[in-house]
Amino acid sequence: MSIAVPDRLRPSQASPRLVFEAGHTSAVRTRLLLQDIIEGARLWRLGLTLGWLDIKLRYRGSLLGPFWLTLSTGAMVAALGVLYSTLFKTNTTEYIPFFALSQVLWVFLSSVILEGCTCFTLSEGVIRSVRMPFFVHSIRSLVRNALVLAHNVLVIVVVYAYYRIWPGWHAALALPGLALWTIDGLAVAMLLGAVCARFRDIPPIIASIIMIAFFVTPVIWQPKQLDKSLNWLLVGNPFFDLLEIVRAPLLGTTAGSHVWIAAIMFSVALCALAWVGFGRARARIAFWM
Repeated sequence: MSIAVPDRLRPSQASPRLVFEAGHTSAVRTRLLLQDIIEGARLWRLGLTLGWLDIKLRYRGSLLGPFWLTLSTGAMVAALGVLYSTLFKTNTTEYIPFFALSQVLWVFLSSVILEGCTCFTLSEGVIRSVRMPFFVHSIRSLVRNALVLAHNVLVIVVVYAYYRIWPGWHAALALPGLALWTIDGLAVAMLLGAVCARFRDIPPIIASIIMIAFFVTPVIWQPKQLDKSLNWLLVGNPFFDLLEIVRAPLLGTTAGSHVWIAAIMFSVALCALAWVGFGRARARIAFWM
């Protein structure tokens, strides 16, 4: 598949002009940041194509391609679902759909964060040789993980079909949550991509945090199983709020208003950090490669 590169992307990203940009005032940095985002958004087809090509190259020569991930996820849901439902003494009809949905959504969230750390470093060759808005690389990372999520959705469909359950009209309420995930995914890629380009020891730290968050977030256990004295694990856990605004509608219920408020507040804080962090680092990223 051939990709037409616009003329404005031809000059090298690591041009001498970036040295001058690094010393700009905050107002000028804001203007350049807005320009980067707007130009990158206009090139969304390029980001979509690059993300699609990443998946094709990752599974080149594979018989089932990304569906190997679907099979492994399905096998894990079947094995661990029966095991944990027995340990928690929960009805499998109730627990396994919850666990399957939670696992698929968590894999997407964690992958967006972890691959956001390498959003720019993995594109080092492109950043050094082509003048391209950095926002395109954020789109590329998000698209790559969204395609994997689309393959893993098959696990949820099979589980729902097997237990003959359907969320009904509540499923439409997951769309605003997915829209918020999209914004957060782009913000995470811009923030962590810039920070990890400068400090290469940050990704292992982020991976450790994600592992801890997996166990303290209701993915393998249900929120109703938590003792009231430990409710702070939910109240102060942004992963729970972001997970619940999509998971609850797909389980046939609705997320509470307090969950939505917390998720929006977290997203606003994340976008503000990405705005400040990426804005200050944007002109230096090419030199950190």
